[in-house]
Amino acid sequence: MMDTRSAIQIVSRDRFDATTAQTSGSHRFAAIGPSLGINSSIWGGLFEVEPGARTGIHHHGEQDTIAFVLSGRCEVRWGDKGEFSARAKAGDFIHVPAFLPHMEINPSQLLPFRWVVVRSTPLPIVVNLPDATWPWARRPNPDNL
Repeated sequence: MMDTRSAIQIVSRDRFDATTAQTSGSHRFAAIGPSLGINSSIWGGLFEVEPGARTGIHHHGEQDTIAFVLSGRCEVRWGDKGEFSARAKAGDFIHVPAFLPHMEINPSQLLPFRWVVVRSTPLPIVVNLPDATWPWARRPNPDNL
């Protein structure tokens, strides 16, 4: 009899768990984690932002996050006031340090962007912050700094 803790597990898209912690403007789907019966020291999943949308301001507590941009383009803003930004496209990796307030923005009006995400703890941590954290974030267009 094989110990399932040492077995390779394949998780098909139709098994992803959409009940994982969420942030407005995006969809997270757990692929590797306890909710799927997989005991691991890390969490993995899919992250999507629809065309023209942006997430709320949030951070991931003590978790480091590594993301691979699977498709689309995105802008990520971060900092105490959202004063820093960078753009990523399909094929890029992104590292988001623990406790760093950030927001993801989809500049495309036509295509969603999708990331494969790995987090440094077994359960995802999402701490949603009020839009007032960054006063400009209350406006519809974040480019109006």
